[in-house]
Amino acid sequence: MAELGHDVVGIDVDQHKVDELQAGRPPFFEPGFGEVLGRAVESGRLRFTTDMSEACDATVHFVAVGTPQTKGSYSADLTYVDAAVDGLLPFLSTGDLVVGKSTVPVGTAARLAELVEGAGSGATLAWNPEFLREGFAVQDTLSPDRFVYGVPSGDAGEAATAVLDEVYATALATGMPRLVTDYATAELVKVSANAFLATKISFINAMAEVAEATGADVTQLADAIGHDARIGRKFLNAGLGFGGGCLPKDIRAFRARGDELGLTDTLSFLGEVDAINLRRRERVVTLTRELLGDLAGRRVGVLGLAFKPNSDDVRDSPALDVVKKLLEAGAEVTAFDPEANGTAKRSFPELTTADNAEDAVRGADAVLVLTEWTEFRELDPERVGVLVAGKKVVDGRNCLDVGAWRAAGFEVRGLGRP
Repeated sequence: MAELGHDVVGIDVDQHKVDELQAGRPPFFEPGFGEVLGRAVESGRLRFTTDMSEACDATVHFVAVGTPQTKGSYSADLTYVDAAVDGLLPFLSTGDLVVGKSTVPVGTAARLAELVEGAGSGATLAWNPEFLREGFAVQDTLSPDRFVYGVPSGDAGEAATAVLDEVYATALATGMPRLVTDYATAELVKVSANAFLATKISFINAMAEVAEATGADVTQLADAIGHDARIGRKFLNAGLGFGGGCLPKDIRAFRARGDELGLTDTLSFLGEVDAINLRRRERVVTLTRELLGDLAGRRVGVLGLAFKPNSDDVRDSPALDVVKKLLEAGAEVTAFDPEANGTAKRSFPELTTADNAEDAVRGADAVLVLTEWTEFRELDPERVGVLVAGKKVVDGRNCLDVGAWRAAGFEVRGLGRP
C-alpha cells in the first residue's frame, strides 16, 4: 500500500516483529519484499507500532490476522480476527471502512458487521479477500488478477466500494477485473478457490497412485490432459502434495463449516482430497524404504524443507513431515533448504541441517528432493555421485531430469513414474 503511494501504519501485538519491520528487516523470506519494505519505511509513508490508538489517523483499516486451525478441531480459530476488530472499535470514526482480508468461515463478515454497526462509530465493514501466492506476494499485491469486494447493500455498500476503488486505483486503471458482491459470496470466493486448487492437486496425485499400479507415467498423463483448455496444465504436477498455511487448514475449515451448515455430504469430498494429499507423504517414505530396506541407521540427505520454493514457510510442510517420519523410522537425516533451515529448526529443534546442498548429501545412502528449488533441479548428478555413499534418489517433486540422473548411475524413484 505504501508502494502505491498511501500513508500506512502497521499495527501488531508483537513488539519484536514491529521493531524489525520498522528497521526495514522482513520477519520472513519473500522475494522482493525486503526491497519494497525498505523503500516504504525510508519514504516515511510506512511505520509500525503496537499502539492501536494510532489507527485514529486512518480511514481504511485492513484486518489481516491469521485464522489457524483450531486445536483438536478442523474449524478455523477466529480468536485473532475477533480480537483485532474488538481492539479497533474504540478508534473508529464516521466514514471509516474496516476491511477484512483474513480467510474466514462464511458468515463471519455478517457477524462482525453487526459488531461494527452496534458500536455506534458510523464505520462500515467490507470483506476483501486476498489471493496472494507465497513466493509471488509482492507481484500479486501490486498487480492481482482480480479484486473482490464484499459490501453491504444500499448507500453504505456504494460508499465502501468507492473507498476501495480509491485504494486500488492504480491497479484498476489497468483494467483489472473487479467484482462487487455480498459478504457471504466474498468469503466463499477465497475458500472455494483454495478448495478447487487443492482438489486439482489431489486429483493428479490420485492419478499418480493409479500410474504406479499400472506402470504409466503421471507426468506424461498430466501433459496430455493439460492440453485440454477445460482442464489446463497448472496445478497438475504430481508429487509430494500441498502444504503451507493456507490450503490444508482452509479446506478443513471449509468442511467444518459445511458440517455446521448441514452440508456434510456436499463437502465430504474435501476429506478425500486431504487424505490423498497426506498419503503422498507416507509414499515418499515407502519409496525410500524400497531403495534402502530397513531405514534404521541409514543416512538420508534431504533437499528442501519449505512447503514450496521461494518461501521459508514450513507450516504443514510435506517435506518436514517426511523428515519426521524418516527419523521415527530410525534414519539419520541431514537436511538443507536455501531459506527454511531456520524456520524448520524453530519448529523442529532436533533437526540436523547443513549449510548447503553438497554437505546435506555428503555420505548419504539416499538423497530425497522434497522442495523444487531451482538449485536442486539444476544439481549436477555427476558431482552428487562423487559425494554420496549410495546412488539412490527419491524425486518427491518429479522435478529432476531423470534421464541425466540415471545416466550418472543413480537409481531414481518418483511419484507416479516408472
